[in-house]
Amino acid sequence: MSRIGKKPVELPSGVSATVKGQSIEVKGPKGSKIFDATDDVTITVDGNAVTVTPRGMSKRARQQWGMSRTMIRNLVTGVTGGFKRELEIQGVGYRAAIAGQDLKLSLGYSHEVVYKVPAGITVTCPKQTEIVVEGTDAQQVGQVAAEIREWKKPEPYKGKGIRYKDEYIFRKEGKKK
Repeated sequence: MSRIGKKPVELPSGVSATVKGQSIEVKGPKGSKIFDATDDVTITVDGNAVTVTPRGMSKRARQQWGMSRTMIRNLVTGVTGGFKRELEIQGVGYRAAIAGQDLKLSLGYSHEVVYKVPAGITVTCPKQTEIVVEGTDAQQVGQVAAEIREWKKPEPYKGKGIRYKDEYIFRKEGKKK
């Protein structure tokens, strides 16, 4: 039995969900999102809660049970509050700035790195050394943050690079004479 799958997803006020076949559409203040579930699960809406139940007890049905419930919860979270990922830039001369729909990064290369922000994602720079990625899709927010971090991963000797705000970098000692 899936511990996660058994729990119903509560719909806050202002959020509605409709099921058509194997797809569920969740509408809220920040827009609407759709999730297409596999044939291994059944999705039902009772009042202000969405429940997911497996169709059988095969291994695949039990796997899809918890995953489908989590995806629906992410839809509800996305249309109500959205998702946010914060990045920090550390290093002398390393900085970020927004220019239109592009994120310009100075990361110690001979050129400026220009990252084109995809549609549906908002990137802001409250300071020159902070980047905030926001959006309604959890997967897309994480993917954009990972792509930005990929330009200069934090290195273990000086700690320079782009890191997540809550990330801990294990520091190494340098060479000894």
